[in-house]
Amino acid sequence: MVIHSPDLQVLLLERADHPGFWQSVTGSKDSPEESLLQTCRREVMEETGLDTADYRLADLQLTNRFEIFAHWRHRYEEGVTHNLEHVFALEVPAPLPIVLAPREHLRYQWLPWDQAAPRCFSWTNVKAIEELARRTPGGAAPRAT
Repeated sequence: MVIHSPDLQVLLLERADHPGFWQSVTGSKDSPEESLLQTCRREVMEETGLDTADYRLADLQLTNRFEIFAHWRHRYEEGVTHNLEHVFALEVPAPLPIVLAPREHLRYQWLPWDQAAPRCFSWTNVKAIEELARRTPGGAAPRAT
């Protein structure tokens, strides 16, 4: 979930279990019955205190398949090595104060998209932020890599 303002200020969260690792809101379904939209709403509330019903939520119809870092595989069933990520965006009217989940995150910051993207440790997060900028009216094209 990429949370952003209309002028593409992007919210980044610093992981508590890996200081220096910055990311957008992430999470997994609690059960097979939980929809992707329900997962997004729950994770945003848990990690930021924001209620997605108050803002514009969009499914970017973007998925990424990636290898799970070895040090996080204990969170998954035995033998699971890859994950499928679905990307959503939440537009808020301006950078807002955030209520962090202290067990998950240490700090937050709002940055312009082109500063936020390279700050992320995950290539999928970089891709999501750059895609959001590409799709946003008035957004700039991503820098060449």
